[in-house]
This record gives sequence, C-alpha cells and structure tokens, in this order.
Amino acid sequence: MAGGGFTDAGTLKRAHLYEYKITGYFVVACIVAAMGGSLFGYDLGVSGGVTSMDDFLKEFFPKVYRRKQMHLNETDYCKYDNQVLTLFTSSLYIAGLFSTFGASYVTRKWGRRGSIMVGAVSFFLGAVLNAAAVNIAMLIIGRILLGIGIGFGNQAVPLYLSEMAPAKIRGAVNQLFQLTTCLGILIANFINYGTEKIHPWGWRLSLGLATVPATLMFVGGVFLPETPNSLVEQGKLEEGRRVLEKVRGTSNVDAEFADLIDASNAARSVKNPFRNLFERKNRPQLIIGALGIPAFQQLTGMNSILFYAPVIFQSLGFGSGASLYSSIFTSGALVIGALMSMSLVDKFGRRAFFLEAGTEMIFCMVAVAVTLALKFGQGETLSKGIGIFLVIVICLFVLAYGRSWGPLGWLVPSEIFPLETRSAGQSVVVCVNLLFTALIAQCFLASLCHLKYGIFLVFGGLIIIMSSFIFFLLPETKQVPIEEVYLLWQTHWFWKNIVGEGEQAGDSDGRSTLHV
Repeated sequence: MAGGGFTDAGTLKRAHLYEYKITGYFVVACIVAAMGGSLFGYDLGVSGGVTSMDDFLKEFFPKVYRRKQMHLNETDYCKYDNQVLTLFTSSLYIAGLFSTFGASYVTRKWGRRGSIMVGAVSFFLGAVLNAAAVNIAMLIIGRILLGIGIGFGNQAVPLYLSEMAPAKIRGAVNQLFQLTTCLGILIANFINYGTEKIHPWGWRLSLGLATVPATLMFVGGVFLPETPNSLVEQGKLEEGRRVLEKVRGTSNVDAEFADLIDASNAARSVKNPFRNLFERKNRPQLIIGALGIPAFQQLTGMNSILFYAPVIFQSLGFGSGASLYSSIFTSGALVIGALMSMSLVDKFGRRAFFLEAGTEMIFCMVAVAVTLALKFGQGETLSKGIGIFLVIVICLFVLAYGRSWGPLGWLVPSEIFPLETRSAGQSVVVCVNLLFTALIAQCFLASLCHLKYGIFLVFGGLIIIMSSFIFFLLPETKQVPIEEVYLLWQTHWFWKNIVGEGEQAGDSDGRSTLHV
C-alpha cells in the first residue's frame, strides 16, 4: 500500500507461526547493545554529584560556591535555586534533543548498530573534554558531545532491543536498557562518593570515567549483529534471514521473515518518514508513543523526589554521608523496580504496571506534600520519626516509578511504530523526552522555590492525568509481534474511529492474540 502505515493484514497475521529459542548469541547481542543505557545512567548519576562538589564549584562557579557556604545549614526551599548551574546541566539534554534527528537518518540508512557506535564515540570525546576542562567553554562543548552521544544511543538502543527480541519476551529484553541506566546511576553515585574525597581533582576523575562505558559500548558494537528488521529494510535480504535464524535459534523463520519483508515494502514506499508520522493512520503512535508517554515520563515528579532525598536523609543524622545513603536507597530502588518489571511485564502487561504503580505514586506525592507543608521550610528541622516516614514514602515512589514509567516510557514507544516510521518515531520520542528533561532541570528549582510543597501536589495531579491517558488510550501490547502491533488500533474503542477499520481490518482469523 503506497505510502501506507499498514500492509495487507491478511499476510501479516502469522504470529502463531513464529518460532524461537533463547540462544547465547541473542543474549550476548542484547546485553552489549543495552550497555547504551549505562551512558545515559552514568551521566545522570555523575553530573548531579559533580555539580555539588566544592572543588568543581570553586573552579567554574565561584558565586554558586559562596552562596552554598552561606546557606550551608538551611533547609528552606530556595537555597539551591541558581539558573546558571542548571543551564550547565540542561545543555546536555538540549544537544541530545537536536542530535536525535541526525540519529534517525543514520539508524534508517545504516542501521541501529551504526547509531550505537556513533553515540559511543561522541560520548567518549565528551567525557575526555569534560575531564580536561579548564574553562566553562570546554565544559559546555564536552556536555554537547555527551548529549549527542546520548541522543544517538537513546534513539537506537530501544529499537535494537525491541527488534531483536521475540514477541513473548520483548518487554523483558527491551527493559535491559532501563536496567543498565539504573545500574549506571548507582555506579556513578558510588564513584562520586569516593572522588569527592580526592582534592582538588576528584571531579575530573568522575567525569573522565564516563569513557569506560563508552569504550565498552564501542568495542561491543564492532561485533554486534545488525537487527534483521534493519537489514531487510536496507535490502540485505539474505543477511537479514541469516541473522534472524541465528538470533531465533531455528531455521524455521519463514513466517516472521515474511512479515519483515511485508513491513519493509511499506517502509520503502515512504520517502519522508517524519511527514508520514502525521498522517491519520499513524495518529495513535504519534500521540501515545512520540508525544504523550515521553513527556509524561519526565512529569512524574521523579526529579523532585531525588532532589529532596539527601535533605531528608541528613535530617536522620547521616551528616555528610546523606547524599551517598540517599543515592544508594533511590538508585537501588530503581534497579529493583527495573528487575521487577523485567520479570513480570510480559506476564501482566504494560497497562497493569502503568496503572498500579501510578496509583501508588499519586498517594506518595500527596503524603510528601502534606508532610512538608506541616513540618518543613523556614529553617525547621525534620524530626527523626517524620524523616523515617518520608524515607519509606520516597523508596515506595522510586520503586513504583522504577517498574512503570521508568522502563515502560522507553519500551512502549519502541514497540508501537510500524517499520516505515520506527526510526523517525523513536527520534521524536527521544527529542520530547530530552526536551522535557531539560525544561524540568531548568525550571524545577525555581518552581520549588515559589510553589514550595505545592510542587508535589502539582506532580500528583499530573500523574492522575497521565494514568487516565494510559487507561483510556493505550491498548495492551504484551506478546504482540512488533510488526503486527498496528492491528491493535483497528480494534481499540477510540482509535478505530481515527485509523478506520476498512480493508486493513480483514477477517477475524489470526487476531486472537491482539487484545485491547
């Protein structure tokens, strides 16, 4: 169907014929590719620690350092509000935002593996430049290179994992990306704790060690196979079939390979995939996957919780070790949440995790807001009992986020786009995600200063909105072959009125696995 987002449904409904075995080749390929998440995670973990190190602040942001010393013992909402420092942090996300569109071209023309390797090289160069920085200009250029690396990696890795994985375990495999992101954050926090004691160059070591995951990712990328979907899209049919047989552990891949060819034929007819995203038949993917979910992922309030965790831990008497203990608890909860989601998301489904965890996050936000409204601000110190209560609430919130919006915010968008718009769609996903990350990074501290505890109620309200969005608009995608997900929109109570049932709906045979 020329320029279409759908291919002939009669030829695509072959999911029951798919066969696969879990092979060592498949496992190693997915683990190596998933290391792209460690780049993102390491930067998330290391940048917050470095920007609070006195040696770093004295060298590049002396005004911020002096202000920090003046307000060292305060617990008020406005003590950390400084736009210059937050601009340094958010510059990475802005660079990643723009680079992801270049990543889309590379991913479509030269494959997912090519984008992964470009991202590794750029991240490596950025880490070297940051570690050697002697002025703010070098820091900013380094951050831009890091952002480009993250833009390419975040665009390609979720696609790679979703395309390599068999439908029945796609959720677990894709969430390797979130798991390595969380592990990157956890490792970075331990590194920051150690380097903070190395004066005056410990911060350089923290930033420079980002070259380690970048090197591992590049070296691993040299030996990575390209995904069968990408090879077929590039017209390399024999190689695509050979790789598909190898990752599935069987030569009986006729049905799945036929689906790839059908999807590729539709993809080749699309000259401008970004423009195709806005066509009516792709409206569900655009609204849910490209815009809604990546934006909402950053509006859950996770950043606010992570920001206040060290203050709460300090109130419990942890002193200078408050940040470390806070990081261990929150990062550890993220890792546990990711493992829970990996283990169960293909059994209970995406919607169940979104909705169950969303309800828990709403209650947690309200609890934090009410507690801080009564017991925090204006220089007051939290009692030990209140502090323990808030630690429990924070861990429950992070655990809920870690098994829902954290991993599913990458999984669902990567599996719902048809092949012809998949690369472009994932670019918009990363762009929107990084845009809202940058906005939150730039605006959160100022908002906290003005709204005080009310910021947590705002996030709670947003979680209600995003949970309703999932409940009404997202069909269940668990165990649906990636090239057959488009069939879900044709039977969904709302989206079928947008995309139409028409000739693509076909008969009902073979659709038993596609439940809304």
